[in-house]
Amino acid sequence: MDAGTIQSFDPAADSDSFRGALGTFVTGVTVVTTDSPEGPVAIVANSFASVSLDPPLVLWSPAKSSRRFEHFAQARRFAVHVLSASQRDVCAAIIASKTAISKVPMHLSHCGMPIIEGALATFECNLEATHDAGDHVIVVGRVTRAHHTGGDPLVFHAGRYGSFSGAA
Repeated sequence: MDAGTIQSFDPAADSDSFRGALGTFVTGVTVVTTDSPEGPVAIVANSFASVSLDPPLVLWSPAKSSRRFEHFAQARRFAVHVLSASQRDVCAAIIASKTAISKVPMHLSHCGMPIIEGALATFECNLEATHDAGDHVIVVGRVTRAHHTGGDPLVFHAGRYGSFSGAA
């Protein structure tokens, strides 16, 4: 499609075009971790947003069709990690395997949550609420502890990973 060309479509009838339109929005890349009877598990999510400063709430939205959904649908605690541009390999490993978190640099937090080392920000959360949302579920977490550092984020746009440099 040429730049400046506007294509109208019915998103209910053309899911590929709808996905393409959504893909024009640049997002950061997060990994959500939790503990399970199988040990620590992780899932990559770009559907992350802040909700409220008071109380401190964030949200993310796992797909119901994900093979990892069952672990996160029942999690009472989880951690959301904003990946740095240098963590593309962490992202790839976690996409490949739900238990890959055990093979990436991580440690357990004071309450036993798997925490990925080197992330730009980490939000440790208790489950606040869930809301059905079509083929996804909106998960709202109350942030109980947060960590952050400087650096460039890993970003996702139009089906590709990249980075953003804050330098002008």
